[in-house]
Amino acid sequence: MALFLSTFTNKIDAKSRVSVPSQFRASLVNNDFSGVILYESFINECIEGCDIERIKKISESIDNLDPFSEERDAFATAVLGGSFQLTIDGDGRVILPETLLKKAKIKDSAVFVGKGSTFEIWEPKKFEEYMAKAKKEAKDKRNMLRLAK
Repeated sequence: MALFLSTFTNKIDAKSRVSVPSQFRASLVNNDFSGVILYESFINECIEGCDIERIKKISESIDNLDPFSEERDAFATAVLGGSFQLTIDGDGRVILPETLLKKAKIKDSAVFVGKGSTFEIWEPKKFEEYMAKAKKEAKDKRNMLRLAK
């Protein structure tokens, strides 16, 4: 499974193309699909991204719900139906869907934030505010984090 680390800021061109950080591209290469899956974040005002293996695991988790439940239908519709499967072009770019750009209020620059098995794409000013909040929260709750044995 992919591991996304670090933070990168890239420009978005007039055609809504943005360069995916090379470190992220290396984690997105797969036998099934070499590209990125993007969808609206359910936690933050940003775009969430992952590789094909992660979205398959999410799909399996949804499939484990009662097949006729409202919860299963809601997750399938919101996550899977709201996802975009994007191929990375020869220059390492993807075209960001206009609907996702509008939801995240991203215009001419995007901040890619590695979060382990996923990453997020933020409007730079919004991410700066969120990072300050996240650092404070992490510092205040640092005693909760334990390394796996």
